[in-house]
Amino acid sequence: MNTTGSKTLYRPALLYAGGEWIRSGEVLVDEQGIIERIGSKLDSKPDSGLGPGEPGSSAGPNRSAAALRVVELPGKALLPGLVNAHSHAFQRLIRGRTESREGRATGSCDFWSWRPTMYYAAGRLDPRQVFDVARMAFLEMALSGITAVGEFHYLHKGSDGRAYDDPNLLARQVIAAAQSVGIRIVLLRCAYLRSGFELPPDPGQRRFIESGAEFLRNMEALLQVRSAQVHFGVAPHSLRAVPLPELREIAEWTQAHRLPLHMHVSEQLAENAACLREYGATPVTLLEREGLLHSAFTAVHAVHVSPREIAALARAAVTVCSCPTTERNLGDGFVPADAMLAAGVSIALGSDSQAQIDPLEDARQLEYHLRLLRQRRAILDLGRDEPAGQMTAPSLAARLFRCATVDGARSLGLSGGELWTGRPADFFTVDLEDCSIAGATAADLLPLLVFALNRSAVRDVVVQGRSVLRDGRHPAQAEIVERYGQLHAAVWSGAGRSSDRP
Repeated sequence: MNTTGSKTLYRPALLYAGGEWIRSGEVLVDEQGIIERIGSKLDSKPDSGLGPGEPGSSAGPNRSAAALRVVELPGKALLPGLVNAHSHAFQRLIRGRTESREGRATGSCDFWSWRPTMYYAAGRLDPRQVFDVARMAFLEMALSGITAVGEFHYLHKGSDGRAYDDPNLLARQVIAAAQSVGIRIVLLRCAYLRSGFELPPDPGQRRFIESGAEFLRNMEALLQVRSAQVHFGVAPHSLRAVPLPELREIAEWTQAHRLPLHMHVSEQLAENAACLREYGATPVTLLEREGLLHSAFTAVHAVHVSPREIAALARAAVTVCSCPTTERNLGDGFVPADAMLAAGVSIALGSDSQAQIDPLEDARQLEYHLRLLRQRRAILDLGRDEPAGQMTAPSLAARLFRCATVDGARSLGLSGGELWTGRPADFFTVDLEDCSIAGATAADLLPLLVFALNRSAVRDVVVQGRSVLRDGRHPAQAEIVERYGQLHAAVWSGAGRSSDRP
């Protein structure tokens, strides 16, 4: 929340609200970090009024200059905060560690051969190190304009597979890391009950595994720490990790508690084939048959789905969370975004394995992947082939920006993603003179942001009225990076590791 004890008025050169750019717009944020007014700047008099709530409006009650802190943002554009709907924070530690065939059999460099490196890193983190690696990932998110993250968390136990005295210790460390950085978190606690379809226990997963009863008991306890900045959801890892009887029970509990439910779905062809052998159906078809698809369900990845399954996702108002950078990095394939959007499926975006943290890069890759496949351009500019003057569909840039904001917030059950009166003041600014977007006007700024913005242009981040990033720097940045450097060296040198027990 706003810690100044007064209202704050932000005055950027350009304000993106209600799907349009407002020149010299203003955002008034109350003491609780909620947007009180948003609209066009009227004049410079101390008692000027802001509009009654809708972007672009220009009439309303007066405000007192004495109770107002004004933040001038010349040369900057202000936009709603980006939302990262799917993250595994600890995997930031393996960035760059799997980019060769060294130590792998020829032809085996795929998703399945990548996992042992991830297990190695996961097995060597003590609770403090879980905090440090999460802080590094969340700092990088803030530097990218992200104000909220859905953390798909499945590190639960000690490296020996024994539960901590507090079974939610590592979840609390991740939450503390998000609070330390200042971004909003939806902790998607992961149910991971077995190693996979038709597979014996895997020692690399000993920190992930709980029984269904353990999971629900620990989830109940974790809900006690909810706040304006900390939210929760439930994440059965996948059909390979959660057998159907337990999945039904977890889904019923989740709906009773009105929480979002996220699940890895059809990321790999091998996953589809194994699900077909065990249940006689591929994942989306099985979930539909069981009545488990609904508007609070997010199917993460959904790379290998049929047209009939896409229609089922649309009917149930399911959100798909695509993670293009990770899907590209692992060789998974890519989401059929054109078919999904045409059917009415909302698509959110996630950084997943942290191979790169850049939500607008992920947004543009939804389109670019399809261009390579179709050998055409502007594939996702759907509904734009109408006669001049009759185009009612959002522009391609607006559609992709929505994936990075509104649809991500919807996936996580948050009210963010747009700047409206009564919503939390979650936003970021960009430097209009940054080399990547220099020369932009209001007419072409959004396409430039979506298709060309460098992270270096992100200058300020505000979450619920609280400054997280100012002029491109986080106040704890040096310390976070230093501690992460020490952790990285300790894990990959095999020396200096702290005890796993607190």
